[in-house]
Amino acid sequence: MIVEIITGLGVAMHISVGALLTQHMAGTEYSGIGQSAAVVGGALMAVPASTLMHRRGRRPGLALCYLVGALGAGIVLASALTGSVPLLFVGFFLLGAGNAGKFQARYAAVDLAEPRVRGRHLSMVVWSTTIGAVVGPNLAGPLGRLLPGIHYLAAPFAFATFAFLAGAALIVAFLRPDPLILAGKQAAVPPSPDMPSLARAWSAVMASPGARLGITATSIGHLVMVAVMAMTPVHIGEAHGEADTMRIVGFVISAHIAGMYGLSPLTGWLTDRIGRRPVILTGVGLQVTACAIAGTSGHRTGQLTIALVLLGLGWSGTMVAGSTLFAESIPVGMKARAQGLSDLATGLAGAASGFASGLVVGLSGYPALTLIAALATVPLIALALRPAPRPA
Repeated sequence: MIVEIITGLGVAMHISVGALLTQHMAGTEYSGIGQSAAVVGGALMAVPASTLMHRRGRRPGLALCYLVGALGAGIVLASALTGSVPLLFVGFFLLGAGNAGKFQARYAAVDLAEPRVRGRHLSMVVWSTTIGAVVGPNLAGPLGRLLPGIHYLAAPFAFATFAFLAGAALIVAFLRPDPLILAGKQAAVPPSPDMPSLARAWSAVMASPGARLGITATSIGHLVMVAVMAMTPVHIGEAHGEADTMRIVGFVISAHIAGMYGLSPLTGWLTDRIGRRPVILTGVGLQVTACAIAGTSGHRTGQLTIALVLLGLGWSGTMVAGSTLFAESIPVGMKARAQGLSDLATGLAGAASGFASGLVVGLSGYPALTLIAALATVPLIALALRPAPRPA
């Protein structure tokens, strides 16, 4: 939980100013690519990280994610100093590894949890991100002025570098005993150097109705959230000057992140209390409502803020309930690889939406983007409404 707070600062810096920095260096039509590059990087990082976790446990895998994320934040800073757009996208790609660590950390929370409290344990680690992630966007403006000679949109990435480095150091020092290794010992599944293939992991996921719904919920919920969130700073910037844009973006994105993480303990409690499927469906309903409110907000900051809060709450429902359902539907021996596959699918879905969001806004505007995002939830609704199979 402590590491989630600290690394949340690093992720928040990218969320709040990443699209604006990309727009400044490459243009509006490419402003979604920075977010997409980070999401793709995080998705692909889930594969080697899960391999390392399968062989050595959670500790080295999480530390690797945060170290690569720190490297990426430093490269983003260097790209702004040199004016190199290709280097900017490389930096964002590597920076996504930090977010991959944050996603994998939620599974560490349920490695040793009893079934009746799995949702709550997972949600508490997700909730921990709130503190750093809500404070981060509001610090982006002041931090941007602390480093002379560096563009104010790039300077926050220097502080993101230190946040990820601190997270890696704390994980290595204090995540003991390793929860995944201990869970394997309790289940009489010793660590194995032979990693299950992605094909085997995919077969295990497809064989389990719970795992199928879980991976679909996290993927589509993330897709909708990334699409709308990534372009909101650009939408705000269309009607305001630089100073006002940074202030408004900081406020709106902080409110959005508070929606994502702030009530996650309640989401976890509801997941355990009323079930995984009802919480997933509630999350989808909140996201569709958010898209409708955002798409009709124009440049009214209050209405846009409400929409982004609901978008975050909806994401929390699909992510917490979906992840809990997925984690309990996979055997221990397949868990690390399958969870890496889940994060890969979730990340690629978000990356595709982040890339497309910039093109959609550039061609048709922000309201069209919110409409398309709402329609993307239809497959998840159909799957969640299917009757659940009877337990064996």
